[in-house]
Amino acid sequence: MKHCIITGANRGVGLALVTAYLEKGDWHVHACCRQPEKADALRELVTSHLGRITLHTLDVVDQASVDALAEDLKDLPIDLLINNAGIKGSKHQSRSDMDYDAWAETFAVNAMAPLRVTEAFLPHLKAAEGAKIATISSQMGAICHKGTGQYAYRSSKAAVNKVMSILAQEVAADGLICILLHPGWVQTDMGGAHADISPKESAGGIAETIDKATLKDNGSFFKWNGEPHGW
Repeated sequence: MKHCIITGANRGVGLALVTAYLEKGDWHVHACCRQPEKADALRELVTSHLGRITLHTLDVVDQASVDALAEDLKDLPIDLLINNAGIKGSKHQSRSDMDYDAWAETFAVNAMAPLRVTEAFLPHLKAAEGAKIATISSQMGAICHKGTGQYAYRSSKAAVNKVMSILAQEVAADGLICILLHPGWVQTDMGGAHADISPKESAGGIAETIDKATLKDNGSFFKWNGEPHGW
């Protein structure tokens, strides 16, 4: 049985990713969120997939929380880490109306936390053969993607793209595969009801893209459907 960790697993694409990996049949999913006791959908999956999913309390911006989970799983090789936890940020993130404290929070969650979590679990990933690190980014963080407003969200995703690009180069010698993914415009609380695709479609494509990734793809940025994404 392979083991994967998914952060921000209580809703949206994260929840759909949990379901996608459970449906594969050969994965044990470690589903992480800040308040698993309130994550009703995840708790239902625990009941319907006995022994295949474990819920964990994890606040990705809290070093003590991250370290505690890494210690709890210290003897377990991790085959896949999906850094999915993220926030859209404040409604006040235009040039003339910026909540700078909220911008810092958005950076902490979207750009800094993926490295914090990955660093804590590097020993677990190195203990598995051909382990992978997948970080959910966004096309809104690509310099080639035109758009205005939402400074905090866009800049945080641009930052995590660079963070993971650097990390991919550093972990390549250990045989680890590190990629970034744009999940598409998804029908979630963040994407809205009129978005292009469902969380299930996004998660299914993401899972397939991750499965196909090899060392030659290390450091690459993909769309949810496996197509390369520009930087």
